[in-house]
Amino acid sequence: MSHDDSERNTAVPANAPNSETRGPEGPGQRPGGQIIFLNGTSSSGKSSIARELLQILDESFFHMPVDAFHAMRSDRDIPDEHLQAEIDRTAMGFHRAVAGMAAAGNNVVVDHVLSQRWRLLDCLDLFPAQNVVLVGVHCPLPELARREQIRGDRTPGLAARQFEQVHTHGIYDIECDTSKNTPREIAQQIKSALAQRPIPTAFTRLKVTLRAGDPN
Repeated sequence: MSHDDSERNTAVPANAPNSETRGPEGPGQRPGGQIIFLNGTSSSGKSSIARELLQILDESFFHMPVDAFHAMRSDRDIPDEHLQAEIDRTAMGFHRAVAGMAAAGNNVVVDHVLSQRWRLLDCLDLFPAQNVVLVGVHCPLPELARREQIRGDRTPGLAARQFEQVHTHGIYDIECDTSKNTPREIAQQIKSALAQRPIPTAFTRLKVTLRAGDPN
């Protein structure tokens, strides 16, 4: 099985606070955590950048890669005709898990591939635009192919199939090229840019430009 990319539980813990007795924020919570959103093809270096960010950022952050959610799936063969639906459901769940972590006040580094338009639209709906720092992680196609071959754990040509779609929205707060700088250097660039990123944010502008022409 490759990847790119119920029953409702009605039981409530006896000690869970309810909306009538709980304040707007629980102990140690903030209104919303920051989301550093790394978008790029497979093998572009997102995970390496994320690991460096967790080492150098001043506040506590969680690294949430979409690949980790695919890895949680039981080891079962999925028929080809059902695979894309499985991938899409996983991505949708991943988006909501990120949104939930941030809503609880946690800072998150997201490692994702926006290779389909609906993925970006879904994130635009779920994430508070003012809290998202959208980072474009670029890498030339020949270098992506070289990395795929060296890694050996990716479907050959996966990055090439994603290459034309992943950056089509064209708006970022920060952009980097992993063929020119090391993950640590890029992490430092992102950290330095956090305090002076453009306002309105890329997510705010994308909400306007993409949703304006989207009937849904």
